[in-house]
Amino acid sequence: MSQQLINHSPDLKQLRDEGYSIAVCGGYLLIHHIPYVNSNKEIKLGTLVTKLSLSNNTSTAKPQTHVIYFTGEHPCNKDGSCITQIMNSSVSQTLHEGITINHTFSNKPPNGYDNYYHQVSRYAEIISAPAKSLDDTVTEKPFDVIIDEDPDTVFQYLDTNSSRANLNMINAKFNGQKIAIIGLGGTGAYILDLVAKTPVQEVHLFDGDAFLLHNAFRSPGAASNEQLNNKFRKVHYYAGIYSNMHKNVIPHDYYINNQNLDELRQMNYVFICVDKNSVRKNLMDYLLNAAIPFIDVGLGVNTVDDCLIGTIRVTTGTSLKNDHLIDRVPGEDNDNNDYGTNIQIADLNVLNAALAVIKWKKMSGFYQDLEKEHHSTYSINVAQLLNEDLTA
Repeated sequence: MSQQLINHSPDLKQLRDEGYSIAVCGGYLLIHHIPYVNSNKEIKLGTLVTKLSLSNNTSTAKPQTHVIYFTGEHPCNKDGSCITQIMNSSVSQTLHEGITINHTFSNKPPNGYDNYYHQVSRYAEIISAPAKSLDDTVTEKPFDVIIDEDPDTVFQYLDTNSSRANLNMINAKFNGQKIAIIGLGGTGAYILDLVAKTPVQEVHLFDGDAFLLHNAFRSPGAASNEQLNNKFRKVHYYAGIYSNMHKNVIPHDYYINNQNLDELRQMNYVFICVDKNSVRKNLMDYLLNAAIPFIDVGLGVNTVDDCLIGTIRVTTGTSLKNDHLIDRVPGEDNDNNDYGTNIQIADLNVLNAALAVIKWKKMSGFYQDLEKEHHSTYSINVAQLLNEDLTA
């Protein structure tokens, strides 16, 4: 499939974004998975085929003919009688290697078809209507997986979500970024889940822990018994999952320490998701010296009157703004925190990760950032989000 042609042709892009299973081959547009009723009143799937007219190498022109081809049996009404309003001829012929059609249909609007979306959607509507009346679960829009053939893409398949919302140009602000996530506990794992859905160049995972039973209750998705019993390293477990979507999720199955800190020097942004303040401070000192912006997350939970209270924290540091860190990020380890034992609080991990990723996206120019806060806290019991340490 020529994704370049589809991306640059609004009519083809609309077909793809609405879920039609389209392909371009030998100058023809193929629309697969068109449900229809045959003469035995059975629901089948066929393929519409139309000759492409191009205005240049990367975009379509107005269709030169209203005629379209079909591969399959002749579509019928739900009673098994042929749909006569499109009937033209039924002679099988090979249009191109791998493209053999069985029928030619004709249904011409007064002024012809404006574009290929207009043409394809109209024929699909006529052909599939009887099948839908027999079974309301059938559809001509299956939203099939589309393999992205661009050799430079970081995704395994096409990001039609961004395409549908016309976000591709804004998403391009992430291109080339190398992201490190240090610590794959609950919050770090959800940060990975969100970052892996962006077109950053690489996502590096640093953690020396194994993925164990208690981790499953504060992690994205649902681990199987077999996966838990294998006791994978966290970075390998998550890399195995998110590599299904993003090609460059890179696991490092060890902790960051003074001997390997320089591995972070190639990063554009670093998420610090560790539970030891002494480790956190060491990381911050190195990143500030290397002029690498970072986002540090924290989660403090305590029991009061048989309820949990606590605060979620997101603190950002850069070479231009870091005077707040000494007051905002604890420098010593603190045992007065039930999070160390009562860790099955996935909703807090999700919120902590989402706030951190939103801040990173602001710094990247994806979201507008009017306050440029470098420290945010969310207090659970009063539902208060407070932004501090602003910059002009």
